[in-house]
Amino acid sequence: MRDMCSKFIGRLADALQPAPRCTALFTKIITCLSAVIIPAAAAIAQPKPSPAQLAWQQAELGVVFHYDLHVFDGKKYTQGGNRITPVPDYNVFHPSRLNTDQWVQAAKDAGARFAILTVTHETGFALYQSDVNPFCLKAVKWKDGKGDIVADFVASCRKFGIAPGLYIGIRWNAFMGVHDFKVQGDPGRFRTARQAYYNRMCEGMVRELCTRYGPLFEIWFDGGASDPADGAPDVLPIVERYQPGALFYWNGQRSDARWGGSETGTVGYPCWSAFPYPSMLTSRYPRIAERGFELARHGDKDGAYWMPAMSDAPLRGYNGRHEWFWEPEDEHSIYPLNKLLAMYEQGVGRNSTLILGVTPDTAGLVPEADARRLREFGDAVKARYAHPVTALRGNGNMLETPVRPARNINQVMISEDISLGERILSFVVEVKSAGRWQQVYSGTAVGNKHIASFPAVSAGAVRLRVTAARGEPHIRAFQTYYINQ
Repeated sequence: MRDMCSKFIGRLADALQPAPRCTALFTKIITCLSAVIIPAAAAIAQPKPSPAQLAWQQAELGVVFHYDLHVFDGKKYTQGGNRITPVPDYNVFHPSRLNTDQWVQAAKDAGARFAILTVTHETGFALYQSDVNPFCLKAVKWKDGKGDIVADFVASCRKFGIAPGLYIGIRWNAFMGVHDFKVQGDPGRFRTARQAYYNRMCEGMVRELCTRYGPLFEIWFDGGASDPADGAPDVLPIVERYQPGALFYWNGQRSDARWGGSETGTVGYPCWSAFPYPSMLTSRYPRIAERGFELARHGDKDGAYWMPAMSDAPLRGYNGRHEWFWEPEDEHSIYPLNKLLAMYEQGVGRNSTLILGVTPDTAGLVPEADARRLREFGDAVKARYAHPVTALRGNGNMLETPVRPARNINQVMISEDISLGERILSFVVEVKSAGRWQQVYSGTAVGNKHIASFPAVSAGAVRLRVTAARGEPHIRAFQTYYINQ
């Protein structure tokens, strides 16, 4: 019934073809008819984002800086080996010119609105002055054991107007023999005591990081933080108490965002922010991992929980490489500009938040080739989307505007007010060309941002028609572009 009514309204609009001076009145009439004739989807308890989730989605682009001992050990990084083999000498950590201002400037040049630092990763080494983890910057000769890269990083973020976040890896710790949150070794009292110590240490680190550096934008646990019910550290109450405004990513009790199913910087389409489970813990919700994490890639429009998708990729992930950590003579693996722009369209432009992995080198600087590519990427996104052919916003089932004089268009960007939830369930984009309306694109999920391309067409007018919705659509932006590929 809804589809029939939608087709009727489209045909009515084509048939009446109002004079230009009547277009505004006609649009209002059609919008009112749509509200009456196209029934809203059956009432469903629709999830909505928290303030932290809303800010994270509207930020759209962030950077995560990976830095750890094995940047300095002269060996190729291998995840499996790095998780179980300690770095023999932690004093290899000795950056000669470390400058977090330079890091954050590179992130800002890319257009990032937030940046995240890996405080600990799989070696277990912590990049700050911890009172509970002896394997930290206190233990090294660099800066006479007084360095605090977390403090420097957060200060740089605030200096450049970038929201700071922290990445805490507690799932693996090669130094302490911890794999998948579990202390390794023969069962018995000794291992039980070490497990209790490790859990207390991790909880103490989270408390230190949540209380020493001011408000944080996101707290990211590598591979999630499991669940205290399964014997893992109990971190959620600490974050909720000391950083209630941070995006929590994630443990078995709560996931404020979800992994988007790959490390390619892209997600599938449609990609809904709604999700059927409160957590990404696949041991508890095995359906998440089925068919290559299909649910993570697409979400579920009828899901009861708001859990938007993250699309992430290392900047050095091209030519068969996938480098989250710096390695020498690896500049050929930096993604070319056209691939990064495709990531933007298939990540940010599919309702996910894109996070690019950047790694400083042994000097403690983002290499110039990486910084230059980030700058090129930020400039290209600005140039591409700074000057739309048409731009509209408003509420209702239809937005329409003339294009005078007629212009070629081949891309559209749509954004809805996700503070109200995901209301748009399907839509079409139509162009008036040679005096007749024609459909150039149809889609489903919109969310925070949807970008779509189609063959170039000369447009004398354009319109967005919402063909199914859950409540009245609130459209923050409907913009068209001509992208010269």
